[in-house]
Amino acid sequence: MTGALTIRRPDDWHLHLRDGAALATTVAHSAARFGRAIVMPNLRPPVTTTAQALDYKARILAAVPPGLAFEPLMTLYLTDNLPVAEIARAKAAGIVACKLYPAGATTNSDAGVTDLRKVEPVLEAMQRAGLRLLVHGEVTDPAVDIFDREAVFIERQMIPLRQRFPELKIVFEHITTREAAQYVAGSDAHTAATITAHHLLYNRNALFTGGLRPHYYCLPVLKREAHRQALVHAATGGSPKFFLGTDSAPHPAQLKEHASGCAGCYTAHAAIEMYAEAFDAAGALDKLEGFASLHGPAFYGLAPNAGSITLRREPWTAPGHFAFGDAELKPLRAGETLPWRIAE
Repeated sequence: MTGALTIRRPDDWHLHLRDGAALATTVAHSAARFGRAIVMPNLRPPVTTTAQALDYKARILAAVPPGLAFEPLMTLYLTDNLPVAEIARAKAAGIVACKLYPAGATTNSDAGVTDLRKVEPVLEAMQRAGLRLLVHGEVTDPAVDIFDREAVFIERQMIPLRQRFPELKIVFEHITTREAAQYVAGSDAHTAATITAHHLLYNRNALFTGGLRPHYYCLPVLKREAHRQALVHAATGGSPKFFLGTDSAPHPAQLKEHASGCAGCYTAHAAIEMYAEAFDAAGALDKLEGFASLHGPAFYGLAPNAGSITLRREPWTAPGHFAFGDAELKPLRAGETLPWRIAE
């Protein structure tokens, strides 16, 4: 049984850091584990201009603890009204992607796209410029069951989108279903997907074990065990089309535990450790480096990170809470024992 594993320093290709005082906690956790991270733009107000993205990047960099190297890769929030000219400015400034939130699909998505036809000129400009499109792949039709919204999105939105923009590089983010895994695996090299640690480790039973557990509530929501198994197969199969994206999403504990609790699992405090747990359980620790450290950079046209990290099979107890500005942040697995630990 492997007692330690050293891999090239990994990256997180889907991360929520929030803003302001919260950055002291969220940036520190991610920077301790990852060399780079794709930073989501769904602040309030959303990050819709290059200038806003660069200002946000400066605030993130200011929160990186001394002695750590961490590069935030910035994105723009795609709206119905994003000017086409903004794409050229974004490309020149080093912004790597735009994020597509169907309006109303998840946290802070109310300013998202209401109809893909409205943003086709922007998508065409992105295709020419080489910016990636990051997709929250769920329909918002209230007639569609919440557990089916990802699969329906593939048929209604993703397939037509791929047909209209065949050269646009698209990341189907935080996939949660067998249908999504199969779709991405069967697509061409311009389509990839991120998978979270919590969707590899848990099925929807985790939401209800011993009572309603709000810290396991995320969007897309956890699915049946057959879908979790399909995600594990995709992540551990060695395909370069699948790579690490935590979708770590912090919220104040009082809002997670509210009568209408918000969606998002905070995993940044132990993200790579949870991925190691999932790959270990699948007997695929030898595939973790590709998934965590190599496939993502290749899809984004970047070199892998220099340096490495070491994970040890060493049980430890996750903290019960962290500071989150003036609030308290409760992570996934708070107070529980995790089997893998990152070496200091």
